[in-house]
Amino acid sequence: VQLQASGGGLVQAGGSLRLSCAASGSIFRINGMGWYRQAPGKQRDLVATITRDGSTNYADSVKGRFTISRDNAKNTVYLQMNSLKPEDTAVYYCNADHVSRWSQTYNYWGQGTLVTVSS
Repeated sequence: VQLQASGGGLVQAGGSLRLSCAASGSIFRINGMGWYRQAPGKQRDLVATITRDGSTNYADSVKGRFTISRDNAKNTVYLQMNSLKPEDTAVYYCNADHVSRWSQTYNYWGQGTLVTVSS
């Protein structure tokens, strides 16, 4: 299973971006999916997660500004980011739990997409 993230870029403070992450390969079922971010010199932190049935969880710093969603038919997770702030600047990574036909769960990471918010 591979995760391909896209949608990062440079945006001014107050602007919006939409990230996408598509899973591909020998997929049986994708359960939880999520977005994490890592700013320069800092650890990787959770941004938002979403279960297969659509239950969501957000970091306090992005609540009310970011929205995570998914399309199970396309094995894709999205992150709509509004009212962006310079402190949102980071490499954003998608994450997914894949369950095999033998009920084994594996966790995968995407390659990361850079989001830069200018003040």
